[in-house]
Amino acid sequence: MSLIDALILGIIQGLTEFLPVSSSGHIELGKALLRSDLGEENLLFTVIVHGATALSTIVVFRKDVGAILSDLSPKAMTDGNRFALAVIISMVPAAIVGLLLEDQFDAYFNGNVLLVGSMLFITGLLLFLADKARKTDKPVKYSHAIIIGISQAIAILPGISRSGATISTSVMLGIDREKAARFSFLMVIPLILGKMLLDTRSLLKGDINTESVSVAALVIGFITSFIVGIVACKWMIALVKRANLKYFAYYCFAVGTLSLAYVMFIK
Repeated sequence: MSLIDALILGIIQGLTEFLPVSSSGHIELGKALLRSDLGEENLLFTVIVHGATALSTIVVFRKDVGAILSDLSPKAMTDGNRFALAVIISMVPAAIVGLLLEDQFDAYFNGNVLLVGSMLFITGLLLFLADKARKTDKPVKYSHAIIIGISQAIAILPGISRSGATISTSVMLGIDREKAARFSFLMVIPLILGKMLLDTRSLLKGDINTESVSVAALVIGFITSFIVGIVACKWMIALVKRANLKYFAYYCFAVGTLSLAYVMFIK
C-alpha cells in the first residue's frame, strides 16, 4: 500500500464511519478504484483505522463514556444507569453474529462492488424513511436497544451503513434524534474494541505475516482516520438534530447507481 492510498483510505474511513453512508462499503469501493491489492495488509489496516475512529468517538463522547462507566456500578436504577444497560443490550446481536458468522462475512469484504452498490440502496431507503419521522421524543428503552442492536448486526454487510441503520431505526422508533445519535455512536465502541482484540490475537499467533506491512502507511491511516473522525462525528450529531438525513439518502442512491454501473461497464 502506498502512502497516498493510506491517506485516501484513512480519510474515507474517518468520514464514513460517522456519516450514514457505510464506511466498510466505501473502503471496498476505494480499494477497487485505487486498484490497491493490500494482501495481508488488508486486515491490519482495517483494524488500525477502525481503532482510530473508535478512539475519536471516545474523545468526542468522553463525558458520556465516563458517565456510562460510572453508572454501571451497583446502585439504584437511574436514567443514566438504564442508558448504560441499554448500550450493553444493543451490543448482543452484533456480537453473536460476529462470533458465529465471522468467516462468512469476511468473504464479503473482498472488493465486492456489486454487493456494496446494492446495499447502499437499502441504506438510502432507511435514511429517507427516517428523515420523514416527526414524533421523536422517546427515551431509549430495552426493547428499543434489542431492535437497534439487530440493525447494527445487519449493518456488518458492506454497503449497509452502521450509523445510518442504527440512527434510522432509532428515529423510526420515535427516539429523540440527539439521543439516537449518541446511542448509535456509543454502542459501537465496545464492538470495535472487541474485534480489535480478536484480530490482535491472530497477529500474535502469527496468522498474519507483518513483514510486508508498511508501518508508515498504517500510521498515516490511523492519524487521518482519527482527525477526520472527530470532525465527522460532531458534524453528524448536528445534522441528525436538524433532520437532514435525506441528503445522505440521495448520496447513497447516487453512489449505489455508480457502483452498479462500474460493475457492468468498467470492471
